[in-house]
Amino acid sequence: MAQDPTALALVLGGDATLYAIVQLSLMVSLAATALAALVGLPLGAYIALVQFPGRPFVIVVMNAFMGLPPVVVGLAVYLLLSRSGPLGFLGILFTPRAMIIAQALLVMPIIAALTRQTIEDLWVEYRDELTAMRVGPFARILTLIWDARFSLVTALLAGFGRAAAEVGTVMIVGGNIDGFTRTMTTAIALETSKGDLALAMGLGIGLPAVPDRYRSHLVPSPALRRLREHRDPADRHRDDLRRRAL
Repeated sequence: MAQDPTALALVLGGDATLYAIVQLSLMVSLAATALAALVGLPLGAYIALVQFPGRPFVIVVMNAFMGLPPVVVGLAVYLLLSRSGPLGFLGILFTPRAMIIAQALLVMPIIAALTRQTIEDLWVEYRDELTAMRVGPFARILTLIWDARFSLVTALLAGFGRAAAEVGTVMIVGGNIDGFTRTMTTAIALETSKGDLALAMGLGIGLPAVPDRYRSHLVPSPALRRLREHRDPADRHRDDLRRRAL
């Protein structure tokens, strides 16, 4: 119990080591989430709106990849970026850039799968309107992503939470180098094993608070909510039947 005041003092006192680790963790996780979103959002929307051969199989694989073991992703990225690997000439192994790439690959299936489900539900609801307006596939993707932008914050937060809490992937490709690639999760594991519980507890206080501060943004789109409230009851009943049929 004597460690508790010390841990709190590190957090409130602005300990340089602790806040440098937190800053690096935020930078890596936010960059990885943004990179994964650039691919995952349009990919999930495309799969939701376009019918193509093998689509059910792709959906199953994408959903399965949501539970991809982090160490497998870390090992794959390590082999790609190692000196003898195909991307070894980049020389970015054991750097924050390698950690961003690994986390982005880990997070991308989560964002894509959640986006697909969100956009698919919207497409059932607004299919007739967009079809009557002769909106093309690319415009449909952009329109529905924009309309669902507030709902899609959930997908982004899920990806960010997975990235921020990751240990195995960043340990493999980052090396947990002090002052360079040490993140909150890897530092907690290391400092606990060393017996430095004050720093470990200080980082443990900050880690859950990182995703929680963004929860206030988890609100449905006001425009979509108003549209759904004012839709004709017959249309809502028809949409419910379509949703059950899918």
